[in-house]
Amino acid sequence: MNLSIAIGEVNTLRVERDTDYGLYLRAENFEEVLLPNIYVMEDDMPIGAKIDVFIYTDSEDRPVATTKYPYAKLGEFGYFTVVDYQRFGAFVNWGLPKDLFVPLSQQKCHFHIGSKYILRVCLDAETGRLYGTHKIGKWLSKEPKDLEINQKVTILVLSKTPLGYKVIVENLYEGMLFENEIFEKLAVGDRKEAYIKKIRKDGKLDLVLQPIGKKVAADVHETKVLETLKEKNGFIALNSKSDAQEIMKVFGLSKKSFKRTITSLLEKKNIELFEAGIRLT
Repeated sequence: MNLSIAIGEVNTLRVERDTDYGLYLRAENFEEVLLPNIYVMEDDMPIGAKIDVFIYTDSEDRPVATTKYPYAKLGEFGYFTVVDYQRFGAFVNWGLPKDLFVPLSQQKCHFHIGSKYILRVCLDAETGRLYGTHKIGKWLSKEPKDLEINQKVTILVLSKTPLGYKVIVENLYEGMLFENEIFEKLAVGDRKEAYIKKIRKDGKLDLVLQPIGKKVAADVHETKVLETLKEKNGFIALNSKSDAQEIMKVFGLSKKSFKRTITSLLEKKNIELFEAGIRLT
């Protein structure tokens, strides 16, 4: 159950009381929000029940609950169609009765009714209003954390390029699917599962749509460690006992994968292991 009501997110709230307009739901801090009658299912929502609802604001900026979920929640990206345009901004269909507003200041180009754009759902902290932004670059991190080769991730296809398709990974990172490794039809706005093939130095991810075989993944890990060692003059002050975050920062590998990789490289006599770190042979 939510401690407080969170706009733009799915909340677990308690059914507190029934009114002519719908059910009032409350969080642990006793904040209340209305679930209008149109969404009330009497058999499944008795007083005292805990239910999951999405919270947004109505035309008068009042929080309101719904059992419908939008195409993208707060902090997520989606592919939205413009349904109205005014001098102060555009409105896009995001799957709820009230359209999502995209201020003029958040548009990288002039929006057109009927056109579709990749947007991120954001929250104005001062007004409590949700809005969409077309300026997504600043929301993408260049410091991947807790990711490893062959990890399954969710992606949203961002754009077509001469090399393939740019994608947004886990609503947080920028990635690339290369044309020569795509064996199905793709389009902007598609949501897919993909697998991390490479974590690049610039923080971007190379991906494939099929899982990488264990041997291929192991070879990729070993190549990564050896190349990094060469770049660092053959020695790095890290070993199997080092901090997981430091290992991820230097090699882009989880501690588990790193330990498995250096064990293999030791068996092949490609590296030497010391208390102070690892060194190329």
